[in-house]
Amino acid sequence: MKKVNILNIYIDNMLQSEVLKRLKSGVVFTPNVDHLVKLQKDTEFFRAYETADYILCDSKIVYYISRFLGTPIKAKISGSDFFPAFYKYHENNQDIKIFLLGSRPGVAQKAQEIINDKIGRQIVVGSHSPSFGFEKNEAECSEIINLINNSGATVLAVGVGAPKQEKWIYKFKSKLPHIKIFLAIGATIDFEAGHVERSPKWVSEVGMEWLYRLLSEPQRLWKRYLVDDPLFFWLILKQKLKLYKFSATKVHPSLRQLTER
Repeated sequence: MKKVNILNIYIDNMLQSEVLKRLKSGVVFTPNVDHLVKLQKDTEFFRAYETADYILCDSKIVYYISRFLGTPIKAKISGSDFFPAFYKYHENNQDIKIFLLGSRPGVAQKAQEIINDKIGRQIVVGSHSPSFGFEKNEAECSEIINLINNSGATVLAVGVGAPKQEKWIYKFKSKLPHIKIFLAIGATIDFEAGHVERSPKWVSEVGMEWLYRLLSEPQRLWKRYLVDDPLFFWLILKQKLKLYKFSATKVHPSLRQLTER
């Protein structure tokens, strides 16, 4: 597979149809601008990304940036587009049994019911909405692992936000021997349940889904989109000019200064 290097993350240059055909096992992450910024300074997040088998472009902005850098990515494949395409692709594949982990109480269960109604079988065999801060609670994580292992699932879709979902998969993957495919899917469980409305398709296609989400959830997302993520464009310019340097073990002093401004 050809890969495109954007800020030291190697994105698979594939169409969604190619991924669906190839994906038999492995870990799937879908980086967007926010991921690429966080990855510059979060060593554990970067280590999790290093173990991913498929890294797909989740952002139209990243898609456009790949062209600016002279290494165009074939297509944007967001988690919220890929996941429904995945379960529809496998609607008659009895080996695909999905467990949903994420969202608020009751939402994952609602998503499970809606997806199963769409497909016409119990393709989603289990769901769980963890408590806030669950990733720091070893006892709760053990309970979740038991739930997943006892569900009969072969696919785990985790939607608890980045970098939490990627780190959780990285940490506990080895304790889930029956899971063949791990998907980090962000807000997709909310979308599937109808709990949160996605932006219109045309908004996403022109690269403005971030603005739609910001206007929908300003208190939660303002810092991400207005303070943290603009750093991305400075780093991209440095990569274009061959001035970009990356360290997975520490934050470069110049980067720390920029993020603290």
